[in-house]
Amino acid sequence: MKKTRPVNILLVEDNPGDIRLAQEAFKEGNLDVHLDIARDGVEAILFLRKKTPYQYSTRPDLILLDLNLPKKNGREVLTEIKDDPELRCIPVVVLSTSNAEEDVMHSYHHHVNCYINKPLDFDRFFEIIKKIEDFWLNTAILPSMLF
Repeated sequence: MKKTRPVNILLVEDNPGDIRLAQEAFKEGNLDVHLDIARDGVEAILFLRKKTPYQYSTRPDLILLDLNLPKKNGREVLTEIKDDPELRCIPVVVLSTSNAEEDVMHSYHHHVNCYINKPLDFDRFFEIIKKIEDFWLNTAILPSMLF
């Protein structure tokens, strides 16, 4: 399916280094990606629900969600997204340094679409972002791309 507009991704991440790496990885990709950043869970929910100051935000085609966030953690954000009929069809990929069984199980219990253990190594992190782009943006058909 040919994509005729930028792919909108919401990266929910509080680590400035990981934000920069993701920006660089998507910039080097072959797709037109618009990357919005939410630096905590409260900001992510405001963005997704188009509340002030995000009332003109673009609905993401994909959400990359860290679990360890200030204000509202990623588990709470995931639960709110998947409990909301307006948001639940947006694919969510958890990208977290946690590989704790309870985090993985909680995420899948709350209908995460994919759980990836975020590597601490720069090159490996970059590679993971490229794989996310390849699968989610080149291979999978996202619900928003049908319209």
